[in-house]
Amino acid sequence: MKIIRENTSFIVTDFKWEKQYDYPQYTRQEEHGARTYNVGELKVPSVTTILSATQSEDKKASLDAWRERIGYENARLQTLQAATRGTEMHYVLENYVNKISYLNLSSKGAEARMMAHAIINHILGPLKVIYGSEVSLRYENKWAGSTDLIGLYDEKPYIVDFKQSNKPKKEEWIEDYYYQIAAYSLAHKKHFGPIQGGLIAMCTPNLVWQRFEMDQNKLSEYEDKWFARVEKYYKMHE
Repeated sequence: MKIIRENTSFIVTDFKWEKQYDYPQYTRQEEHGARTYNVGELKVPSVTTILSATQSEDKKASLDAWRERIGYENARLQTLQAATRGTEMHYVLENYVNKISYLNLSSKGAEARMMAHAIINHILGPLKVIYGSEVSLRYENKWAGSTDLIGLYDEKPYIVDFKQSNKPKKEEWIEDYYYQIAAYSLAHKKHFGPIQGGLIAMCTPNLVWQRFEMDQNKLSEYEDKWFARVEKYYKMHE
């Protein structure tokens, strides 16, 4: 992938769409702080809901300590700002890969656009074929979610997720993202076709980009660990 600018428009080239699978689209909803996806008549818990419900006591304590340290209102505002920025960055990337011209001229729009450009220019070069964008996935009726891209990365079928971050991350801080990729991978293998790796493409507002890649061994490790999290979640809800 690469970006070409034409006047005020940006075009992403050097990739192609290939309708390999007939992906569904599930609607989602939030109830009492939990997200579910509507799969037929069923409400299936989201990947993020399962992760949140089964997080370790250490992680809960760490989040609580962060909120106390900076103040609960400040923590709420930072979380909201990051979510808004991340949504805009995702929207830029989604439009680009769908070959739709999009330009938000606000300061926040420009910030998110430059983050998206950093991801395309520095991380997505090996992504040559796209099977789907904003793809809904489920594993039977156990969990569901939406991943940003599925396609051929270095000629292998990959799950790709985009993440914004307020600051660069150490690998041990992003384990939940590995769980998400594993959950999507298992769902895709169950209902569609093979996945051989995962990619987390991340960028900060000051354009520090990071690539976290999952090979087949790492993917298998986190798929096993994800099944354990799912089992824990359903035992909690018996």
